[in-house]
Amino acid sequence: MIKAVNLGGWLVTEGWMKPSLFDNIPNKDLLDGDQLQLKSVTIDRYLAAELGGGTNIVANRSSASGWETFPLWRINETSFRMRVFNKQFLGLDGINLVATSTDSEKSGIFEIIRKSDDPSRVRIKAPNGLFLQAKTENLVTADSKGDGEWGNNDPSVFKMTILQKFQGEFQLTNGHGPLKAPQIMKDHWETFIVEKDFEFIATSRLNAVRIPVGWWTASDPTPPKPFVGGSLQYLDKAFLWAEYAYVLFIKHVFSRRKRKYNLKVILDLHAAPGSQNGFEHSATRDGLIEWGLTDENIQETVRVIEFFTARYATNRSLYAVQLINEPNASGVTVSALNKYYDAGYKAVRRHAPNAFVILATRLSGDAKEFFPLAKGMPYVVLDVHYYNLFSDIFNGMTVEQNINFIQTTRSNELQDITTTDGPLTFAGEWVAEWQVRDASKEDFQRFSKAQLDVFGRASFGWAYWSLKHVNNHWSMEWMIKNGYINL
Repeated sequence: MIKAVNLGGWLVTEGWMKPSLFDNIPNKDLLDGDQLQLKSVTIDRYLAAELGGGTNIVANRSSASGWETFPLWRINETSFRMRVFNKQFLGLDGINLVATSTDSEKSGIFEIIRKSDDPSRVRIKAPNGLFLQAKTENLVTADSKGDGEWGNNDPSVFKMTILQKFQGEFQLTNGHGPLKAPQIMKDHWETFIVEKDFEFIATSRLNAVRIPVGWWTASDPTPPKPFVGGSLQYLDKAFLWAEYAYVLFIKHVFSRRKRKYNLKVILDLHAAPGSQNGFEHSATRDGLIEWGLTDENIQETVRVIEFFTARYATNRSLYAVQLINEPNASGVTVSALNKYYDAGYKAVRRHAPNAFVILATRLSGDAKEFFPLAKGMPYVVLDVHYYNLFSDIFNGMTVEQNINFIQTTRSNELQDITTTDGPLTFAGEWVAEWQVRDASKEDFQRFSKAQLDVFGRASFGWAYWSLKHVNNHWSMEWMIKNGYINL
């Protein structure tokens, strides 16, 4: 029975878990994936990709949504490529602004220049060295000198609104750049999770760790840009710490004694190439889901799984390999996952015949949709994640309503998929955080106990998210040390 904690935010960065990592990035509010809306100050209309892309950019929208939103691909702190709704990039046709190319390397690089005393007021220098201007509602050109007074009568001035932001590993490493990012990441890996944490995990009556990893770590020490090398050695350390650690004891004199922790390791591919869910924890660049769209992408992911499994197959701590984390039903098909799960399972079996293989359910998908595939696979586990968050149904719920939801709805959901003839079940992520304001310590204790009771019925076990977090209730370390969770 797995009682585990996730080592989240360590080898796959999530900015909301440790926002200080982003503090010294220049123009840190303009990172990869940040979505811009640009409104002409003279016409008082938003720029838009007509038809979502594939033709001209116009300036005729009184309100903004998808076609009027431009995700950034950051080149440096002021220069960017910009994508549109249908995945084309902004560029020039003569002097006209268009979105026709899907090749990022052939698209234009645009420089965003902000007004010194009002950073939401911008000019945009085009690849031809001139500035964009909205001449009419249907004509946006790159032929302005951009030397006006930033007034409302200057067609080269736009009001910039920044929407959805991402703070994942891609944004962190690309934001700091190739000169600074390697040291920043090394310092983070060196200090965020250390050997002492494995001692705490073992002495807290947990028996496993779930370690999220990114696909680029399989290419260490020279991963694709902007990712930086070095993470693999810390994953190696984690496997060594899980098996053995040196603990300092005081008994009249200082001495060292080897202590075996016997922590099981669940290796979790948290970020797959192309992003399987569009969230920052999958290391997305701009929020688009491009994992599983081609056979080559699936095979690339299988090669990643094979690399990790082969590397750690002889380590006694390797207990399970999770083929992917939280694929999103809105962009990942069942057929693509079936193809990948079948190939990934076989890749694990080639090297680790007795390791469990964990299949993730799709976000917003049917938890049973992979039962037919799993029937022919021994040692297979189905991973489900349960949060009393991220949905409007939890808004306004009281303490009792939240606890009742765990004891009834979650219990029924888990019971429905925990069958004698199906895969084992794993509550791979849960947390004692909710939408309740001003909850007491006793309220949190009751809420965490309800989840421990219910998720303890999962036939494979459970894992808390996460060991460490800047927000206390997401940190199992803080919750245990302060008596909010009793194991």
